[in-house]
Amino acid sequence: MRRVVVAGSQGSGKTTLALQLGRALGVSVIHGDVLYYRPGWKPSEVGEFRARVSQAIARDGWVLDGSFDGLALDLTIAAADTFIFIERSRWQCLWRVLWRSLFDRDPRRPDLPDGCREMLDWALLKQTWRYNAVRRPEIERERAQFGAHVAVVRLSSDREIAAFLQGAGVSSSLLPAKRL
Repeated sequence: MRRVVVAGSQGSGKTTLALQLGRALGVSVIHGDVLYYRPGWKPSEVGEFRARVSQAIARDGWVLDGSFDGLALDLTIAAADTFIFIERSRWQCLWRVLWRSLFDRDPRRPDLPDGCREMLDWALLKQTWRYNAVRRPEIERERAQFGAHVAVVRLSSDREIAAFLQGAGVSSSLLPAKRL
């Protein structure tokens, strides 16, 4: 496991898992949002974004936080050896997005692009609520099309994630404290 894509809904725990896994594997963590968004949450032009993704995944080892289906998943899944899908309920993801947006607004988060503050708006809530019905099937289609060679790991609970990380060599002292 040296080139890993971590996918899942907003609020599923992708960034936390990617950071811990990157540390355990000794590889860089690539945050898809940092490559895609410009200041003020302005999307990049698709060609520019794909070029940044291609450059980022040209390294020997990496963990990618995010999937960007329809834009760059074909590139990342083709280069990956492992695809981790965090499968949480929409209620849990929505709760985590609300909590993070309202109470845990750390402007130094590594997954926030330059000039982009944590925000809460209707579009984010709608995307989170509809993720399993809309985006997840699209990601599954692209994964099947471009990533037949890739090992798939599905994690749906904190316990499964902790067991997976411990199996990957993450010390329990590096695991996050239990949050609401």
